[in-house]
Parts: sequence; structure tokens; C-alpha cells
Amino acid sequence: MVTSATQVLFPERIYQCEANIQLIAAHPEQGCYVVTDRTPFHPVSHIWPDHPADRGTVVLESQVHEVVDCLVGAVEQESGQLYVGADIPVKRDEPGWVFVVVHHLAESIESSVGTKATLNVDEQYQLALSRGHSGGHLSSLALNKVLHHDFWRKDASRKDELGHYDFHSYAQTESRVTEDCSTDTYRIGKTLRKRGLNAADMIAALPTIADQINQQLAAWCEAGFPVDMRREGEALTDSRYWRCDLQEGVVVEIPCGGTHVTSLAEYAALRVEFQLINEQELVMITHSQPA
Repeated sequence: MVTSATQVLFPERIYQCEANIQLIAAHPEQGCYVVTDRTPFHPVSHIWPDHPADRGTVVLESQVHEVVDCLVGAVEQESGQLYVGADIPVKRDEPGWVFVVVHHLAESIESSVGTKATLNVDEQYQLALSRGHSGGHLSSLALNKVLHHDFWRKDASRKDELGHYDFHSYAQTESRVTEDCSTDTYRIGKTLRKRGLNAADMIAALPTIADQINQQLAAWCEAGFPVDMRREGEALTDSRYWRCDLQEGVVVEIPCGGTHVTSLAEYAALRVEFQLINEQELVMITHSQPA
């Protein structure tokens, strides 16, 4: 059986599906890897692992198996060899290869290729991650907006989707999504200062900046703007974009492969706090409260 690229269902908020097993491989330490033709599970990215893997179960012949991890894999079609996570040797769209979602089961299974399985995602966990991830996009946009007029002395060439100087893109070194939370780490180095950021003024004004961001987030959440995911295809590696019209003159569209809310009405509140590690490292934590 030739393995096909996994059809992913998580952008549509589908939490359960029937699927056919395409490939089973032994895990190097415990359990096994299972690849199906489609899945509602979101895998952790091997390139930018900011969004954790979904949790859930795979049911095979009435037996429930825990999914202990969910990863990105690539299959060389000629040999049928599966490579997982950091071991993937090619980029997406490499001829002769397909990218798949790999479900790591806690124990080995005796099922064969072609067997039907029922895949169940932990809905509440995925929703909490979705709120955290969309909240991170919103807080980064609000941060750029607040900094735009008062903390740049030059016309920085890079702008965000709303036309504001893109501090977030320039400075971000790490991002991490957890349940109802997003954590962004920024480096405020010499390069950013040369681009025109008044870093010392910004650091001194962090409490005021946080207040202004939180006011903006409150206004967006109260408006309850819808969010959708634009997809260029159904495969795991097809590009996906987070889209939201914040009534700021243009529809925001951010490339993103994570899971997300469908409306800002899903938030009772969004707020940020800053942690200044030193003069060159700043952390912004975005907390979400479900409606």
C-alpha cells in the first residue's frame, strides 16, 4: 500500500473521525507509530514546535489505545520508510516523499494496514490550546500597535498585517503555546536598536504598555470578531492562514499551522504581562479566560 499525505481535519474543528491505517512502525523505545489516511489530531511541528501535540485515543477493534504523542513524519514512497520528527531528512514538497501525522501509541498493536480505526481528540485540551494560540496572535498585533507611534525613531521596513512596525517579528526568538496561555520571548539587541527602536524608553514604559495592550485586547474580545482558517489544501503540509477582520482597515492574515478559536467571543478576557529578564531579553505572557 502506497502511503498518501495525511488529510488533516483539525482546521475544521473535527474531534473524531473514522480512518484507515496506512502504516505501522515500531517505536524505538516503547509502543508504536500509527499513520492513518486522515486525522483530527494536531501534531507538534518538527521545525517550530511552539504548539503542543493533541491528546486523545485511537480505537482499534474495540480496543482503546492512548495517543501519548503526535508528531510530523515523512515517508519515502519508494521504500516506504518512515522518518519522524528531527529525523526527517527532506523539506516539504520533496518529490517522492509525503508528509504524515504520526500517532505514537503507548503499546504495540497487532492490527494490519487497511484496518479501520476511530480517532478521538481530547476536545477540551485542544480548545484550551486554540485559545492560547489565537491569543498570542492578538497580543502580538496589539503590542506592535501600541509601540508603533511612540517607541520607534525610524521608519522600520518590516510592518505587520495592520501596517504597524513589526516589533514582534523582528524581536521574537521563541514562542510557546500552553493551555489558555501563550509565551513569547523577545531579544532587544543592538540590531533592533539600529533599526529604530527606542529600547530604553520602551523598557521604562512596560507597565503602561501592558495596560494599553490589555485595553486593546478587551475591545477586540468584546466585539467578538469571527476567526477562520484559510487553507490551500487538506494535506498536513498545505499552507494555512489565521484570518480575522479586526475592523482596522484590512483583514489580518497570518501564516499558521496551529489550532485556533473560531470567534473572539470565545474569550471572557485576554490580558498580557511582561517579565523583563534583562535589558536584552523580554518575555510577554498572554493569558486567556474562556467565555
